[in-house]
Amino acid sequence: MSDAAQPTAAEVRAAAEAVKTALDRHLAAVERRTGDDDTAVYEAFNALAAAAETYDELLYDRYDEVTPFEIPGADDNLPPYAGPDEPHALSLLIRRDYAVAEPQRLLAQARRVAELDDDADTRAVAKAGVSPLAALGVLFGEYEPDEIASRHKEFGLEEGDSTLWVTAAEELPEPGEWLATPFDHADPERIVCRFDVSSVFDEEDEDEPVDAGAPGADA
Repeated sequence: MSDAAQPTAAEVRAAAEAVKTALDRHLAAVERRTGDDDTAVYEAFNALAAAAETYDELLYDRYDEVTPFEIPGADDNLPPYAGPDEPHALSLLIRRDYAVAEPQRLLAQARRVAELDDDADTRAVAKAGVSPLAALGVLFGEYEPDEIASRHKEFGLEEGDSTLWVTAAEELPEPGEWLATPFDHADPERIVCRFDVSSVFDEEDEDEPVDAGAPGADA
């Protein structure tokens, strides 16, 4: 950004004052809250998030400094949070993508696991060693998803993108309630936080020039 386009010190100060005002309004709305679905709290929350984001941007543009604030949904293009302020239950929605990079390794590992299963018959062992679908069933039936993630190369897999959504709920669903359609109830407005992993983030970091004066930059 050129010097002419930079925000003035007065604009940064005004943005800081707007954050203070939004903080006071948010606290007042929380203190007057009439229930978990009080719209005044949500509106004050969104106003505070917007004010903090504006201040953060102006502060960086003017002084090359950042704030310690994290604005939920600001980087992920999520809608404003509309879930309960005090959730009594949580749902974790996880997606991990893998490419079958080494099919023969996948088949060999699945066959080894099947051979160690005392209840597996000869046909099941043989099928695990020649059928990728059977091999995947054996491996994901034997290992927890987190172990697959940490040992994916052993199984001939290559990591793709992954994401974890933490969503808030009023209460736990009834046992078996969503098993028939487990992914139909993902509500972006109830996301408390999310964590994404993708090689595209590494590429974006490589494309961005390093400002020697920025905090954390190598001298």
